[in-house]
This record gives sequence, C-alpha cells and structure tokens, in this order.
Amino acid sequence: MTNQHGRSTHTHDHSGHGHDHHSHAPQVGENNERVVLVGFALTASFMVAEFIGGILSGSLALVADAGHMLTDAAALALAWAAFRFGRKLSDSKRTFGYMRLEVLAGFVNAITLFALVAWITYEAIQRLFAPHPVLAGPMFLVAVLGLVVNIAVFFMLRQGDTDHVNIRGALLHVLGDLLGSVAAIVAAVVIYLTGWTPIDPILSVLLSAVILRAAWALLRNAVQILMEGTPGNIEIDALRKHILDTVPDIEDVSHVHVWSITSGKPAATMEVSLKTGADYRTVSERVKKTLAQRYAIGHATVEIDWANHPRDCPLSEHAHGH
Repeated sequence: MTNQHGRSTHTHDHSGHGHDHHSHAPQVGENNERVVLVGFALTASFMVAEFIGGILSGSLALVADAGHMLTDAAALALAWAAFRFGRKLSDSKRTFGYMRLEVLAGFVNAITLFALVAWITYEAIQRLFAPHPVLAGPMFLVAVLGLVVNIAVFFMLRQGDTDHVNIRGALLHVLGDLLGSVAAIVAAVVIYLTGWTPIDPILSVLLSAVILRAAWALLRNAVQILMEGTPGNIEIDALRKHILDTVPDIEDVSHVHVWSITSGKPAATMEVSLKTGADYRTVSERVKKTLAQRYAIGHATVEIDWANHPRDCPLSEHAHGH
C-alpha cells in the first residue's frame, strides 16, 4: 500500500508465513501426537500409583518422585496441547488462535510445583527430627516399576520425531525422572540393608531441588511470554544492525518489537526508513526473508516510515496520553 501523502503504511503478508526457508521445526504429524498422548497416559497413571505407593509405604522419596513425574506428565500434556490446538484456526476474537493455552497451562503447572516442593521440604524437615517408619520392600517395588515405566515412555517418545522441539523437551523431562526412580531405588536398598530411614527425606529434598529447577525454568519462560518479552535468543540491537547491514536501501530501522505468541513461535513488528528511490515492496520482502532465515520469525509486520524522521513510539512510557 503506497501512501504518497506522508502517512505511514505497512506491509503485512500472511502468505509468507509458510516459507520453507524458516521452517526449522519439522511438521507436526499424527504420529507425534499419538506418541505423546500414550506417553502422557502411562506417565500420569503411574504418577498416581507412585504417589499412593509413597503414602502407603511411608516413603517421602516416592512422593517426591511422583512430583517429578508430574513435571513429566505436564510436559507431555503441554506438547500434546501444542499439537492439538496448534491446528485450530484463528477467528475474529482470537486472531492468534489458541496457542497461548500451552503457556497458561505451563504457568499454572509451575505454581503447583512450587507448592508441592514447599510441602515436601516441610515434611522432610519434620521427618529428619522425628523419623517415620518406611516399608523398604513396597518402596523398592514401586520405584522399580517407575523406572520401567520411564524407560518405556523414553523409547516410545523416540519413535516420534525427535527433532521436534516438544518431543525433544519431553525426552529430557523423562530422562530426568529416570534419575528420580534410581534415587528412590537406592533409598529403598539403603533402608532395607541398614534401617537408616533419614536417607528417605534427604533424597526427597534432593529430588525437590530438581523439581524446583524445572518449575523455575517453566515459570520464567511462561511469564516471559505472557509479558510479551523478547525471546531469549534474540537481541534487538543486534537484529536491527543485521537488517541494516544485509538489506539494501534501508536508511534506518526503528520501533522494533519482538515477542513470542507461544514457545518457539516469535513474531515481530518494526518501522523502516527507505533511501531515495527504494522500492518498498522489495525492501519489505527482503526484511521478512531475513527475519525468517536468521531468527526464525515467520510472522512479521514491516511498516514503512515515509517521513524518514524519528518519532516517539506510542507504546513507550513518555508517549502515554498522546
């Protein structure tokens, strides 16, 4: 849209969002969705069983490991939700579709995990001062079954597309839970051989630290996206300089905003000032191509500043009320 009267205009091309050159993640297939759903069902089912086993055997380490499996189940559920809702089309009320549901679910999950860690830590301290009896036999059996389930889920997930970001993330979660199952097995063996029950709350605190680390990363990522923060792998100044250095006929790049619609789906808006004689269509397409290839930004709005002079961004603090 060319405006010859000094007004700003912009180009916004939805047809360019599917360019092959910025498709770093493989296409989501039904096999990925099925594998993740089955993995979630197995993990969530045994999570409940392990929690009950921990309560009945008196093992806080099993309860903590069940909490860690909750992070796995949540990761698998979020991956499945991303596959499922990612196919739903946007509408006039939800112009970006339902992709943010994944982020909202992650935020709620992180808060829940913080509460779980607080309870486990409190209970562990109580048990260090007043040891509880722990049934080593049932504890060992449940921990071994948990290890078997985690191994099964791990190999099941490997049948999916391991290059996909959600599949890869779920694999890392399951690998972490394998360590939790091994820790519970070690605690059961120590209690059976020596009768030293403090090993149970000690290992439960160590497992809680692992849960806390995962919960913090999940919360930080969710808040960053919900606050429309710049993705961690993108520096605004470096992006602006790269466009100026690589795209011809640009005088300046300003008002650059980059955020994530959901995890792994960045979007951007910016204004560019053109040199004399530049073709705005060509420049706009080159900027979008650069954003897609260099930063995997497939959704970009490039506005042309025909006045070619800096002005305050309406979103900046000092411009409020204008």
